[in-house]
Amino acid sequence: MNQPNILLLCTDQQRYDALGAQGNDEISTPNLDRLAEQGALFDQCYVQNPVCAPSRASLMTSRYVHSHGLWANGVSLPAGERIFTRDLADAGYDCGLVGKFHLAACIDGRTEQRHDDGFRLFRWAHDAGHESPENQYHRWLEQRFPELYDQARDPASPVQYGSLPAEAHLTRWTAEETIGFLRDGRDPDKPFFLVANFFDPHHPFEAPPEYLARYDAGAISKPVGAPEELDTKPAIYAEASKRSYAGHAKGFAEYTPEEVQQARAAYYAMVTFVDDEIGRILDVLDEQGLADNTIVVFTSDHGEMLGDHQLMLKGPMMFDCAVRVPLIVRWPGVVPAGRRHDELVQWIDLAPTFIQAAGLPPVPNHQGRSLLALLRGDGERFRGWALSEHRNSSHPYEPGVYTTMLRHDHWKAVVHHGAPVTSRDRTGELYDLCADPHELTNLWDDPEHTHVRLSMQEMLLDVLVATEDRSQPREGYW
Repeated sequence: MNQPNILLLCTDQQRYDALGAQGNDEISTPNLDRLAEQGALFDQCYVQNPVCAPSRASLMTSRYVHSHGLWANGVSLPAGERIFTRDLADAGYDCGLVGKFHLAACIDGRTEQRHDDGFRLFRWAHDAGHESPENQYHRWLEQRFPELYDQARDPASPVQYGSLPAEAHLTRWTAEETIGFLRDGRDPDKPFFLVANFFDPHHPFEAPPEYLARYDAGAISKPVGAPEELDTKPAIYAEASKRSYAGHAKGFAEYTPEEVQQARAAYYAMVTFVDDEIGRILDVLDEQGLADNTIVVFTSDHGEMLGDHQLMLKGPMMFDCAVRVPLIVRWPGVVPAGRRHDELVQWIDLAPTFIQAAGLPPVPNHQGRSLLALLRGDGERFRGWALSEHRNSSHPYEPGVYTTMLRHDHWKAVVHHGAPVTSRDRTGELYDLCADPHELTNLWDDPEHTHVRLSMQEMLLDVLVATEDRSQPREGYW
């Protein structure tokens, strides 16, 4: 079998609508737009958690948060959990990683503990400022741009890692490492799997000056929502609006309107920078004669509030701007060009897709479903729902915040759990995404929608049972 190469391009904290191909005419993403024209764009892709590590664990294991056990940032993936790249490596793939991984704790400059991941190439850099001695970006920056390296490490310096010029930036390094692998770093006798994990457009909202200059903050649309919206939402949102990250970061209420617009412009600038670098990577695929036999996937691990609903950054929020992400798949000769999909798909579906594309049998404990039938246009009926879980997963709130989202049909229900898991009030959110695509009107306590809320809560119970791990084989009746 001629196994395809697989190139996974993943950003950090990029919301679904930060993409020209999604109808955003304020942002410049010509290379990603071209990728979508040449492949398939999924309009409704949901991640399994709104913060980094639990979401990334769901990607790599194809398992829901309540199954794989990495329930919060700072928690390591249990040793018994199997990563799909191990299966690809065992089947003969040359596997590599560039950039962030985040399947283990990385606080205080700690080097991320390796899992049995199957990666021959492991060019790890958690983020630009991470002080681990294993930060490969720092080694490169110190060698290539020693003066900038020294300035960026100096707390008193006006030069920050995020605002370095493009040629010295972490985003450029990620692309350079990826290009180096494609040109002469891979085993030419094997198919490859490479994941390039870009850190942008993660906050802080900084970008190289030449990219900031491309955007006029005053011309960018303002966030959706108004202060009175918080009166109709669970109390945690008013709390997070005052201070983000359980009090550890600046909240929306502490930004001036001008600062919010500047943050939105910098966010767009970061995305455009990543887009330019992805364009260079795609050109090298063509240059090396690899494009026709390479599956290229672009996606992100979760979104960013960016001022919508009076909120910044991320956390226990289950708004689409936090848990709905871009997903583009290009596979020449297999995936029809220019197709758009509105089926509800999830991040856990990517690993089974790669496993099937490589010609391997399904992995018993994977909980996702391969997207290949959808991508080929076979008309397969998909699951029709999406699940996301926050288990005090971000900076820990006290009392803890535990939320579960179910998306089904044009409805979204978010349960904000109470006792016995937390002393917070049990409450929730209910949105009609046809009538209210921006999720401004919470129908949870609306008497006319009580039947919808109860139906969604009952379905959520069924989904939670359906997503329990029953992969262990049954050997007999007793």
